[in-house]
Amino acid sequence: METWILLGATSAIARAFARRLAAEGATLFLAGRDEAELEAIAADCRLRGAAGAEVLAFDARDPAGYPALIGRLAAQEGVLNAASFVGSMPEQTAIDAEPRLIAGVIADSFTGPATFLQMLAPLLEARGTGTIVGIGSVAGDRGRLGNYVYGAAKAGFATYLSGLRNRCGRKGVHVLTVKPGPVDTSMTWGMKMPFMTSPEAVAADIARAVKHRRNVIYSAPIWRLVMAVIRLIPEPVFKKMSF
Repeated sequence: METWILLGATSAIARAFARRLAAEGATLFLAGRDEAELEAIAADCRLRGAAGAEVLAFDARDPAGYPALIGRLAAQEGVLNAASFVGSMPEQTAIDAEPRLIAGVIADSFTGPATFLQMLAPLLEARGTGTIVGIGSVAGDRGRLGNYVYGAAKAGFATYLSGLRNRCGRKGVHVLTVKPGPVDTSMTWGMKMPFMTSPEAVAADIARAVKHRRNVIYSAPIWRLVMAVIRLIPEPVFKKMSF
């Protein structure tokens, strides 16, 4: 049976994906900062059929703790998989008022998970199999007034995943980039956004994409078309738009 480590496992999308994996009998490592919440999720996954569900401490801003996690995964036999749901999105106005917040956004949404995956990749490559799922965002497709720092972090992560896919695909490891649009979670609470989807729908899209070895998906799928149109808007026009 397969083993999955979920980074940022307390996120709504991660929870929904964990429930699906548990029902399939996977072994789960739930990694994040809130140990009590992770233990509750782990207990739920065991009830749903997970072969095992273990809690691991993970802080995207503290890479010193990564080697211990890699060592724990190396002890697992069989197919190893990883999914990163890590990210943070302060209001852009808050970042404008306190630019030092940028460092945390970049660490949570890009450099933290990228560093962990860079350390994990050789382990998967040595086994010649496995899947890596990285959660990007439609915000990374073009810098926009309302969230360009978060968008920049996710754009960097998407580019990293593209390169990792190019590397790992040669060794039998598949890398999937997921670009959700607005998802009904605590991160978007109170925001009015078009084509809002649910964590369960995104998790279902991820599961299908993993099964069919897709490279890049948008969730909901309509965002592929929406962002294609947005990318085509000429810069002199785009820079005057407010969205």
